[in-house]
Amino acid sequence: CVITLAEAHPLLQSGKTIKSINYQISANCSRLQNKVSGKSKRVRLFDLGAQFLTELAPLCRISSSDGEEYTIYSCIRGRLIEVNENILSNPAILQEKPSTEGYIAVVLPKFEESKSITQGLLTQKEYEEVLLKRLNSSS
Repeated sequence: CVITLAEAHPLLQSGKTIKSINYQISANCSRLQNKVSGKSKRVRLFDLGAQFLTELAPLCRISSSDGEEYTIYSCIRGRLIEVNENILSNPAILQEKPSTEGYIAVVLPKFEESKSITQGLLTQKEYEEVLLKRLNSSS
């Protein structure tokens, strides 16, 4: 699962400028310390220390130039395969190419959980309906 900013995320909607991205979640936890290597990352995940994430596990914090800070969560249970270190030196790609080069991380759910996880996801149409309801309720 490729973790990206949602189309409706304030960083993509309001013309904000990203000041910094930080994968340091706490004093003892950095997502940059996650190291999965080898020819087959999938086979080696459990041997080489891929971090396990829950749905509510923070992946990174993004600060905008107006002082707002956004915590981006995994939203899915699984092993952290990689974080996109390219966004650290070029944060603008998060906004310019959010669904491709501007991804945040890649998470691999447990095989036995993957079907139930994907069944619980919203379709694009369902997502747009949720956004419309939020917009109407806040107006």
